[in-house]
Amino acid sequence: MRIPTLTRRGEPAPVADETPTKPITTPEKERVETRPAPRGPRPRASIFATLTLIAGVMAALAVLTGVLAGYGIALGAVTVLLSIAGIAATSKRHVAGKSDAMLGLVLGLAAIVVGVLVVTDQLTWLTTASDKVGELRNWLDAQTVDRF
Repeated sequence: MRIPTLTRRGEPAPVADETPTKPITTPEKERVETRPAPRGPRPRASIFATLTLIAGVMAALAVLTGVLAGYGIALGAVTVLLSIAGIAATSKRHVAGKSDAMLGLVLGLAAIVVGVLVVTDQLTWLTTASDKVGELRNWLDAQTVDRF
């Protein structure tokens, strides 16, 4: 049973025809089989793009330790060179990883800039004399001494 509805003016809404309908069938001659489009080889990730991302993360972390800032600058320079190779490799067809190479390039350049600032003592909170990793470990040990 259908519940009657009203329009905004208070008039009864038009009732749709509720008679069952047959599904439309097409003869077998008219049916066209669709085949999937032929695919090329699966995209593969560029090794240069992957290495760029790994080296960029390592360079950024090395610079942020303070003590390893010089090594982080050198690794950042290597990352920039690898990213150029990674971007060139991903310009070919069926080679993925352009975003990895771009992210590695950004991380490498950031590691160089921050590393130069650390080495020249422009950042007061991070210097080559400070050992932030050791400080973090001592703080974590002090916080978790009674928990484990």
